[in-house]
Amino acid sequence: MLQIQIDGKQIAVQQGATVMEAAHELGTYIPHFCYHKKLSIAANCRMCLVEVEKAPKPLPACATPVTDGMVVHTHSAKAKQAQEGVMEFLLINHPLDCPICDQGGECQLQDLAVGYGKSSSRYQEEKRSVVGKDMGPLVSAAEMSRCIHCTRCVRFTEEIAGMQEIAMANRGEFSEIMPFIGKAVETELSGNVIDLCPVGALTSKPFRYDARSWELSRRKSISAHDALGSNLIVQTKDHTVRRVLPLENEAINECWIADRDRFAYEGLYHESRLKTPKIKHGGEWHEVDWQTALEYVRKTLDCIQKEDGKDQIGIWANPMNTVEELYLTKKLADGLGIKHLTTRLRQQDHRINSGLRGALWLGQGIESLAHADAVLVIGANLRKEQPLLTARLRRAAKNGMALSILASSPETLYMPLSAQEVLHPNEWTLRLQGWVQNLSSTIPNSLKSAEKSAIILGAEVQNHPDYAAIYAAAQELASATGSTLGILPQAANSVGADILEVNMGQTILEMQAQPKKAVLLFNVEPDVDVAGGAAAVAALKQAQSVMAFTPFESETLREVCDVMLPIAPFTETSGSFVNMEGRLQSFHGVVKGLADSRPLWKVLRVLGNVFELQGFEFNSSEQVLAEAIQPSSLPTKLNNSVNVVARANQPTNVLLRVGGVGIYHTDAIVRRSAPLQATNHAQTPVARVHSATLAQLGLQDGAMAVAKQNGASVQVQVLADDGLPKNVVHLPLHGDNAALGAMMNTIELAGA
Repeated sequence: MLQIQIDGKQIAVQQGATVMEAAHELGTYIPHFCYHKKLSIAANCRMCLVEVEKAPKPLPACATPVTDGMVVHTHSAKAKQAQEGVMEFLLINHPLDCPICDQGGECQLQDLAVGYGKSSSRYQEEKRSVVGKDMGPLVSAAEMSRCIHCTRCVRFTEEIAGMQEIAMANRGEFSEIMPFIGKAVETELSGNVIDLCPVGALTSKPFRYDARSWELSRRKSISAHDALGSNLIVQTKDHTVRRVLPLENEAINECWIADRDRFAYEGLYHESRLKTPKIKHGGEWHEVDWQTALEYVRKTLDCIQKEDGKDQIGIWANPMNTVEELYLTKKLADGLGIKHLTTRLRQQDHRINSGLRGALWLGQGIESLAHADAVLVIGANLRKEQPLLTARLRRAAKNGMALSILASSPETLYMPLSAQEVLHPNEWTLRLQGWVQNLSSTIPNSLKSAEKSAIILGAEVQNHPDYAAIYAAAQELASATGSTLGILPQAANSVGADILEVNMGQTILEMQAQPKKAVLLFNVEPDVDVAGGAAAVAALKQAQSVMAFTPFESETLREVCDVMLPIAPFTETSGSFVNMEGRLQSFHGVVKGLADSRPLWKVLRVLGNVFELQGFEFNSSEQVLAEAIQPSSLPTKLNNSVNVVARANQPTNVLLRVGGVGIYHTDAIVRRSAPLQATNHAQTPVARVHSATLAQLGLQDGAMAVAKQNGASVQVQVLADDGLPKNVVHLPLHGDNAALGAMMNTIELAGA
């Protein structure tokens, strides 16, 4: 430990620490612009100049390492003169447009100018003007004259996002921050440059000129768009969500959020938002009140129970529903004697479910995974499934983690990899079993020789028709190498659903094969949220009654349903999620419900009362949670040890569809967010196929083809990609191809 004195206060710090870090630890503020604790040191702005005794001139605190016995003055006359000089320099060319700047009220330059700036400028020449830049649909760079060249944005895209999408061109007074020519800034984390910009050069394009920071109310919340459970600050005005920012939580999302979390709020007020209950009569939809709608649900279910039996009722619930909503769903099902309830909407192989000993989860904490020495990821599209977790793994890989990938398609991860094997998904089981037999191979050896290692299964494994066999082989490999086995849950509350043991009776595929007379949809859009969307819709069309509890209406729901009830999205209700590491996080609604929408847990509580069931006397979501889960018991309910013995039984010479769910098509809110749908990530995907497979199918590179799956057909463009295995079609799930059905199933390609 080194001893340092800052403004008369003594502190001991680690070898290699900077003066800035020592000051932060001491609670002493040093003004700065370019410094950020998560980024490399640039020392561009020079705002953090301090006086160090025995040094001939002021030194930048961010780039000056501590030496034993160092004496630092942050507010001496010499330090203040240096800081004021820097501030005067930074303001020379800065435009006087604070009244129209979106950063007004949150601008570091504005704040520090008050403390260190002069009342007037000595600069008499013309101010420099910089032409605005186009950085895509999410980030606005229209006023780059405000830029002070701190390079935070440049360092973020290279170091955290992985790919340098922003750079500084030219030198001296001609320096400009800009994207690469003809390219937008569109990594899955691009919105974080908005928070990083200390001035108003980079701002949120969807939020631009929408409101002033001092007009907004700040509310804490939890992301509902993936299983990480990112902590959010939701800013509201006039009972509407206007902006979403990260809430720092080092254990989960650090100080970042994914673009999916940041910009999805734009979908909350889409024109398809369901505002009042509706019932279909004679093929026409009519608005009704809640009492009428709930009474319709009661009479319909009572009628079907009497005429066809309780076995003819099924419930499909979205795993992004809260703990409270899922608990009351199961409680209602138990009370009514409904035997069939599922949240595993995309899972095709259910053999594994009978051998579960607890809820499947990451297997360890998020921070713990990032500190592993070796990690094997199987069947995951990491950047699409878990953007922020991928950023953690990227930093760990750069610091020496041996990260290996076994996947169905090559993914550009912008990080050093120990190994990346791309195989036909039906070969995964045999490859894992081979590694168990030969631990000296590169990948198993890296796991076995590591002090701490992990094997992680992604969505493509969980949705594979032979999931049980792959899981059994991965479990065996984990045991042989001493690795921790975990999965990447597919929805915000997938772990919570397993903890509550809500899944019972027939699976989603069984309910499609044997259509029910009545189906209740809880926040489910069957054409895109369910494995085999077309088959799901066909099964619902055979039902006498389909009752949708949904925030949004769609053409599919209007076609198959006879009643739709408006429920509130996560921003308008209180509730809880259990994230991938088994952490229970509760949140409150940040705005009141839109129009006549109601929180689903309240609707279920009232339904329990309508059916005169016992145990539905709840006044708050907190009461529901207290009955549903005891936080102290959570660790005992998490267990990835599965009692399953399964062998591969899938052929390897069939044409298989891979690619997972598009990053901006994961849930109803994201699918309706206009800014996200304007990105390249959300565009209609092409079908990528190995050139040898294309030739075998008689197709030309770049030609149009007809993709057929589960009796449905869609026109797609095909492109040759020799990075893919043979007999694999990379075609992510998108609204335009949802009719094709489930991932990891056989597909046909033929000339258009």
